Amino acid sequence: MTFQGWILILGFVGILLALTKPVGLWLFALYEGRRTPIHAVLGPVETGFYKLAGIDPKAEQGWRRYALHMLLFNATLMALTYAVLRLQGVLPGNPQGLAGLAPHLAFNTAISFTTNTNWQSYGGESTMSNFAQMFGLTIHNFLSAATGIALAFALFRGFARRSATTIGNFWADATRVTLYLLLPISIVYALFLIASGVPQTLAGVVDIQTLEGAKQSLLLGPVASQEAIKMLGTNGGGFFNANSAHPFENPTALTNLIQMLSIFVIGFGLTWTFGKAVGNTRQGWAILSAMLVLFLAGVTITYAQEAAGNPILHNIGVAGGNMEGKEVRFGIAASALFSVVTTAASCGAVNAMHDSFTALGGMIPLLNIQLGEVVIGGVGAGIYGFLLFAILAVFVAGLMVGRTPEYVGKKIESREVKLAVLAIAILPLVILGFTALSAVLPAGLAGPLNKGPHGFTEILYAFTSGVGNNGSAFAGLTAATPYYNGLLGVAMWLGRFFIIVPMLAIAGSLAAKKHTPESTGSFPTTGALWVGLLVGIILIVGGLTFLPSLALGPIADHLAMISGKTF
Repeated sequence: MTFQGWILILGFVGILLALTKPVGLWLFALYEGRRTPIHAVLGPVETGFYKLAGIDPKAEQGWRRYALHMLLFNATLMALTYAVLRLQGVLPGNPQGLAGLAPHLAFNTAISFTTNTNWQSYGGESTMSNFAQMFGLTIHNFLSAATGIALAFALFRGFARRSATTIGNFWADATRVTLYLLLPISIVYALFLIASGVPQTLAGVVDIQTLEGAKQSLLLGPVASQEAIKMLGTNGGGFFNANSAHPFENPTALTNLIQMLSIFVIGFGLTWTFGKAVGNTRQGWAILSAMLVLFLAGVTITYAQEAAGNPILHNIGVAGGNMEGKEVRFGIAASALFSVVTTAASCGAVNAMHDSFTALGGMIPLLNIQLGEVVIGGVGAGIYGFLLFAILAVFVAGLMVGRTPEYVGKKIESREVKLAVLAIAILPLVILGFTALSAVLPAGLAGPLNKGPHGFTEILYAFTSGVGNNGSAFAGLTAATPYYNGLLGVAMWLGRFFIIVPMLAIAGSLAAKKHTPESTGSFPTTGALWVGLLVGIILIVGGLTFLPSLALGPIADHLAMISGKTF
């Protein structure tokens, strides 16, 4: 580890902390439906959308109706994307003449982008036309991110409202987030990327002559526009197969820093928005503090392991850190930080290959997803996932003090606890169940390129990434098969919507409750004790649940690496 590396990490966190309140204020204006400085330009567009769709943005919805409209919206978008991918060969915007996708690959990809996972069982530049990239995929990058933030707003209203029967209007929330947050930032962001050297063109291929005199074909396309929302919306799907390790997606150290910041900035801001919504911004800072404890611990372990390098190479006289699978223009510190950022959020973009990390260095990105990606988390999904753990934490605190648990003025009763447990339990049930199935079936065992613990980790990581709606991969798994495309598609759908529906039920239940003022017997939820309890509950529920699978995978791989033996 180096001094420069730690300056990068700490400076990264410092910039985000400085942006937390400004971004949170903008999000709070959208949460309340108030005007922003760009309403003068985009307000008529918003009104036009509502009139065209026949929607009254002031007509609020109960949690069931909110959930139904959200599910129908996403199912319709998924069907549209499936059709675009299957018909790619006859649609315009296909300068390379690429054929339509196979049914199992189109199924997997349509679900992947609908659920904000962006798992890719294909090479983008060799599989997707420009039209498929823009209309089939990039639209999802906006709308799946807007859906996540809208759902976070719905849960905030559940905590903030008193004796209410509604939690907002899904169409209004998603429209405002798209128009007044994601779209304007993405336009500016894309222009910055273009100025930095990222292509933005409808051309497919450019032939050039190299310095050696050879002919080389460079694949191009509308990269910058997809890259901007890919990061800002914590989507992660790359235009190119190499993702953010490709110089056309992430050319410089500055673009690398901006990409990492954009992955986290909305998640940071939403913590402040939550505190503002419930009338106490200290609540938001407490949540952010717990997230940062887990994030900095993960960065420290990953950076330390990658900087230490491979002991097998050290034994034969090759010193230095682990640069395998990393870009020289980024180095170890920026690669380690990026890997933790992208898996702490449900992004999945990568600037280095996680499969080439040391065993314990690669375990932290895996564990980040297994914790539910609540360490900052995806846009919207991170904060509502974290609040599910907060409900469990106040339940445990209530048991300790011997009274009904309360959180931000709402009594947490058996219904909320049961629904929170149901939502959280989806992750381990599907991840461990599908991993176990794939570790014994011939179709599953045909996927990993490595044997032993590392091969098992490739399978475990794939289903962890799919259910966690992350999208990153260990790169050693051959997943472009009907078996993995089908099963991962199911896993992604379950991991997204089987958490959302119980969460919305909690929002509806909380909104109907009266406000309970704090008393001397209330457990404080803004101090260091609360932050420690939150961290402990997340590690116990998430970490211990997955400990057996980690022991069979990355931990056994680490023991094999340091001992030179195969387990």
